[in-house]
Order: sequence, then C-alpha cells, then structure tokens
Amino acid sequence: MRNLEKINDLVLKGTFKTATYEQKVLSEYNNNPFIEALPSIFNEDDVLERFMVTPRISETDKKSESNIRYHILKRARNFIQPLPIHFEVERRLSTLIRRGYLARNPLDKTFLERIRVLHELREEQELAHKHIEDRLNYIRSTADSLSIIGISGIGKTTAIERLLPMYPQVIKHETYAGQPFNRTQIVWLKIDCPYDGSLSTLCKSFFKAIDDLLGTRYLEKYGYLNRVTSTMLLHMTSLAAMFGIGVLVIDEIQHLLHSKNDQEEMLNFFVTLSNTVGIPTVLIGTSKAQQLFKGNFRQARRASSDGAVIWDRMAEESEEWEFFLETLWKLQCLKTPTTLTNELKVAFYRECQGITAVAINLFILAQERVLFDEGNPEEILTPRVLKKTAEEDMQTLQPMLNAIRNNNLADMMKYEDIMINLDEVMLNHKRDTEISGRIKEAFKERQNTIDLKRKDIIESLSIEVAALGIFEHLSSQDIKTLSTKVVETYPIDVDVSKLKSEVIQKAIKLNEDKNSHKETAKLKNIETLPLLKLRNQSLNKKVHPYDHLKDRGYIKTPIEEFY
Repeated sequence: MRNLEKINDLVLKGTFKTATYEQKVLSEYNNNPFIEALPSIFNEDDVLERFMVTPRISETDKKSESNIRYHILKRARNFIQPLPIHFEVERRLSTLIRRGYLARNPLDKTFLERIRVLHELREEQELAHKHIEDRLNYIRSTADSLSIIGISGIGKTTAIERLLPMYPQVIKHETYAGQPFNRTQIVWLKIDCPYDGSLSTLCKSFFKAIDDLLGTRYLEKYGYLNRVTSTMLLHMTSLAAMFGIGVLVIDEIQHLLHSKNDQEEMLNFFVTLSNTVGIPTVLIGTSKAQQLFKGNFRQARRASSDGAVIWDRMAEESEEWEFFLETLWKLQCLKTPTTLTNELKVAFYRECQGITAVAINLFILAQERVLFDEGNPEEILTPRVLKKTAEEDMQTLQPMLNAIRNNNLADMMKYEDIMINLDEVMLNHKRDTEISGRIKEAFKERQNTIDLKRKDIIESLSIEVAALGIFEHLSSQDIKTLSTKVVETYPIDVDVSKLKSEVIQKAIKLNEDKNSHKETAKLKNIETLPLLKLRNQSLNKKVHPYDHLKDRGYIKTPIEEFY
C-alpha cells in the first residue's frame, strides 16, 4: 500500500512513467528496454527550452510602490541564462546514460549474472566488497565517468538539476516485445557527498534516496540494522545494479578532503562502480576537488574517462558574458530604467568577476540600495552604487574577489574554491562562439515568440470575456486591460482556462464597483436638485408635495400671479 501511494505521488510529479518503447536512430541503442524506454536524444532547442528561465517583470510591476518592488526584484534570483557549457554538459550526460546501458541490457544473461555475483558477495565476509573487481572482471562495462569541476557559485549544481529531470527518474517496465518484463528502472539518482566525507553516511544517503523514490525501507534494513560500512557498500552496489541506475551523480565531492580515512576507499568505490559494476558516475565539485586525484593516476583517469568539464568564470570580453549581462539587465525593477553603458559593464564585471551567482546577487542588492536611497530619488544605477554595494553588502566575498581581480596566486591558494588550476597552469578560455551566437539568436527569437503568444492570449481572452455579455458597465478596453494584467502575472505556459477564470472574477468585481459608483453618482445628482429634495422632504413628513412646494414659494395661485 505504501509503495502504491509513493508511485502515485511520483506519477503526479512527472518523475515516474510506465515504459513505452521506441526504436532509436542508432542501431546499438535498439533491442535494449532500458534505452528504448528513454526519451529521444535531445536537440539544442530542447536544452535551450530547459535553461531559458527569464523571470517576468511587467511594466505594471515597475510602477508599484517601493516596498512591493523590493519583493518583485527578488525574482531575478531565478534567472538562468543558457550558455555553451550547458550544451556540452547535456551532450556528455546524454551519452553517459545511454552508453552505460549498452553492457547492462536486462535481456542479456550477463545482467542477471552480475546481480547474482553481487548477491553472493553480500553473503560472504565483511571485506567482500574489495573483491568485486576480481569476481566481475570477465563481464564487460561500457560505463564512463564524468567530472564537473568549477568555482563556487558558477552554476554547476543548477545545471545538472535542470538537465536530469529531462529524463523520467523512475520507469516501470511490465511487458517488452509481447513478453512479461517486470522491472523497475531508476534512470538517475543524485546525492550529496556528506560534509564530513564519511563513507557510511554516503551509503545511508543512497538508501534514503531509493526509499524516497520507491517507498522501500532499505535505509532501515541496510543502514541502521547493518552498521558495517563494507557491508553497506555491497548492498549499495547490489541495489544500483538491480534497479539499473542510469547515472549516479555525487555533488560536493570536495567534502571528501575532510576525511583522510575514507577518502581513498570512497574514490576506489566510485571507480569500481563505474569500471566493474557498470554504473556511470558524475562527480561534481569545486576546484579544490582536483586535489583528490593528484596522487592516483587510476582514479584520475576513471573519474574523467568521458572527460572533465572545467567550468571557469566568464571572461570579461567573451560573447557569453556580454549576452548574460544584457539579458540580466532587462530585469530591472526601478523607477528609471538605467541604460547599460560601457562604464557600467566595466564596473559590474570588476565587482563580480564573471561569477554567475555573484553577478545576480550584485544586481539585486544594488537595486535594493537605490530603492530606498533618498539621495537617489530617480533610482539610477551607477558605477559608484555598484562599488558601494559590493564593498558593504558583499563584504565577506571581497578577499576572494580581490584575489581573483588582482590575479594574486598566493592569495588565491587560500581560497581553493575559486581556483580552477591549483598547479598554476593557465586554462584555455576558448568558447564555442558559433554555439554562443546561435543561443543568442534563439533566445531573441523565443522572446519574440513569447511576446506574440502573450498578445494573442490577451486578445482571445478579451473577446471571449466580452462575448459573455454580462458586464454592462465595462468597456472593451476595460476588459482588455484586465486581461493584460492577469496574463502578465503568470508564466506563458499556464492553463488558459485558469487565466479566463481569473479575468472573469476580476471583471465581475470591477463591473460591480462601476455600477455602485454610478448609483452613488445618481443619488448625488438627485440631492443637488432642490425640487426633488423638497419632494423627498414632503414625503418624509407625510405632507402632500404640492402643499410643501407652495409653502416654500415655488407654487403661486394663478389669481395672485396674473391679477
């Protein structure tokens, strides 16, 4: 019952799907249920769609009060700009998952043979996990490993967390080619390396991640009842093989440096998992993680058998930085939009040094500063404002940013998270300008498409709501204004029926308000007419209006008037 409820939750979240199979373009990917159940290989437009996150800040938002805009400008935290490196990581991940399944075809007898050997090892002595490689060396592996190394705040984790959900996390197989095929496939699993670098804690994190997905109780069974780390490693390896994990992502791998005892064993375990058991691994870490592979050629080779993605900060003169800053700058929520001059570009880069997270924070904090600055009533962003914001609101980052800014290797050694190459070897900062150019054009094209689509929705809503014919006090322009406000509040992919419902509700309220205003105005007009006022007074006093008006001199007898 618990498992069924968990599966229902996964279906609702879109992480679980029942397997449907399709023939792939590449022949080596066919006749393998684990690969045929995956989506088709993604193209650049798919990746662009996934990474293009530009928060909506409307003209109405920009005219709001300062205290409201203070909240609105925080939307920029969600900003993600597609960059050439995102396409590179997606390509690596795409091949990593599919090629990892080539030697783990569940229809092949070696798939069950691998699981059988791992089960036997679990029944043996405590150090059996060290013999996995010897026992499985006759079964080939097509799994590779990928390392993603970059400075803190550059967007490594954000990128991988947006790429992984492009694949269903859990696939339930029932039949294949007309034959019963009951198997649960976990396409990807991401866990964080424990802060203390503990191998046993990593195993428990793995069991918990499986339990959270499938509603199982492996953490209780293998993590708490079995406290021996070597035994937990065997169970972890066996589960990874049994559920056909497509890729295991380990984030914050630099935490291994905190554990001198488990460091070597954990790295060897990752190598074994990929090289022998056939599970592809992605190791993500800051620059200091490179120290882990310095002394061991085997580990270094296996940790980057599919190459290492070195994720450096954006260079000041690069096209990607120019595009990133121009797009970010459009998310201003100030009284007076500040034009992005060359002077501002230089000042902005100086204070953030091309680091994505720092750049976005600087942009938000600088706006916060001018929002309530009485000395800057027009809310203008200037190089001086950027500098003051960096010095006062981002004070803790200044030692690190100064080290980067001055290229001071001695100081940079103190902050290894910001260094890319600890051996002082200069990196090649070449970027794929062709891809970058295509991204820029595609981004502009998509923005135009979104704007046109939004206008179409507004027009359609306005016509549909007006056609209801129940808003006698509203003009067509009133309804269009309401529709525009509602549409601009939501993302472009929101259900139109939801938008229509909200427009109708707002139209009903506005119609009632206008009606009450007219009634009030009518009453005021009545009160301003003396004769009508006197009539009302006479009725209240139960006196005939004729007599009341005559007493007040409004009516005279004909004889007195004319004779």
